[in-house]
Amino acid sequence: MTRSVTGGPAAARGPAGEHLDVVIVGAGLSGVGAAHRLQTRCPGLAYAVLEARAAMGGTWDLFRYPGVRSDSDMFTLGYSFRPWRGGRSLADGAAVRRYIEDTARESGVERHIRFRTKVVGADWSTAHARWTLVVERTDDAGRVTRSTLTCSFLYACAGYYDYDRGHSPRFPGIGSFTGTVVHPQFWPQDLDHSGKRVVVIGSGATAVTLVPALAGRAAHVTMVQRTPTWIAPVPGRDRTADRLRSLLPAAVAHRLIRARSILFGIGFHQFCRRRPAAARRLLTGVARRALGDTGGRLVKEHFTPPYDPWDQRLCAAPDGDLFTAVKEGAAEVVTDHIDAFVPEGVRLRSGRVLAADVVVTATGLRLLALGGIAPRVDGRAVDLAEQFVWRGAMLTGVPNLALCIGYTNASWTLRADLTHRLVCRVLRHMERRDLAAVVPEPDRPLAGRPLLDLASGYVRRSVGAFPRQGDRGPWRLRQNYLLDAATVRARFGRTLKGVPRSAVTAPADRPAGFRTGAVR
Repeated sequence: MTRSVTGGPAAARGPAGEHLDVVIVGAGLSGVGAAHRLQTRCPGLAYAVLEARAAMGGTWDLFRYPGVRSDSDMFTLGYSFRPWRGGRSLADGAAVRRYIEDTARESGVERHIRFRTKVVGADWSTAHARWTLVVERTDDAGRVTRSTLTCSFLYACAGYYDYDRGHSPRFPGIGSFTGTVVHPQFWPQDLDHSGKRVVVIGSGATAVTLVPALAGRAAHVTMVQRTPTWIAPVPGRDRTADRLRSLLPAAVAHRLIRARSILFGIGFHQFCRRRPAAARRLLTGVARRALGDTGGRLVKEHFTPPYDPWDQRLCAAPDGDLFTAVKEGAAEVVTDHIDAFVPEGVRLRSGRVLAADVVVTATGLRLLALGGIAPRVDGRAVDLAEQFVWRGAMLTGVPNLALCIGYTNASWTLRADLTHRLVCRVLRHMERRDLAAVVPEPDRPLAGRPLLDLASGYVRRSVGAFPRQGDRGPWRLRQNYLLDAATVRARFGRTLKGVPRSAVTAPADRPAGFRTGAVR
């Protein structure tokens, strides 16, 4: 097999342009991890990572608001094949971004990334067993050119956030406000909040992160929430991990720390789901101690949600920073509804006016399936909401396509890496059986369930446009790493249907499927 100057396999070329074995969409945490697994487990395949932005990092490159950080420990959010060496287990956004960049550079993945390249169309040809992708490339001057390329397998690793739009409710009177309104997703880097009165609207992870970060320099910060969120103070630095790393070889320490973090996360989630009343008592008790709220009034009013823990994602407060800001008077939490914006700030339904120089609308994110790619099969649009997800990765009705969705109750990367490994198994399965295409098919009817099992507003607003999970077996998207890890090597069985290479017509210079011997 010939190789290109970048060290990867040479892509086949022909009259229609470039052909690749695999195209990965997105160069964030998932995409870089997927590329690493692909080139180590299927080293003969020609692949590229297409990234719409000008830099890698995905969410960690997009979000630049003050205090942005991981809300999962880096020992599990980081890659299993490249241990996290940083000091803080909940790392700031810049540190996570550097970690992704360093991983891509050291593994050689960086050479396969094509920046400012956005997939705007994807059409599967049954006759030729390949995807035709329409891509838009943006040059340094902002000029956009459109072209096509083909691939045998498409892997969407763009997450499920809409990078171009955040969720911004229409607030009455917002045009009359004389201060500055910003959305965290598009934080202006020249915004100086020093000595200013800041109102943060929202109660999710972004608001919980922003409030203590802004409180250090602002005159005062007020967080306005309609409904409280479960918030748990967690150590910003894992002392046990530090001790293990000082006593044991790096590889051994990493495995132990990672296993410990995984088991604790699963155990705590199970505790919350199985014993919600006990979990409520635990979390409210911790909040009362952190706030010095001996009477419990503050916790009852502002830190006790009406729903059970993990009905929505639990928010982490490193070293209890949010509680500290509230306790010291640098920040305040107000539970009320917004009536309207007024020139001097925000008027609440209770009639209280919160004076503000800056209002931050941390009102949530929008979800977007497949990074906005609307797949077509033989020219016909696929209704994603009518499809089922097989093993959390592939879709009914759409051959040779996988998507990466992480856990909602644990580190995203844990689930993502299992999916990367599954995709590599599928590719090897196709080569061994001389298949040009595979597609999941249920062996009997399925009862549909939402893909994401969370009651959070951002999920409820958009999940109806996503594929569904089923009610059994490989069609369930489980939220348990131990169960998933135990079954990742299970046989595919009758639910993954293959199309023999011999049944497909393809151009002579581009045989269907993968080149013989490319996968091992």
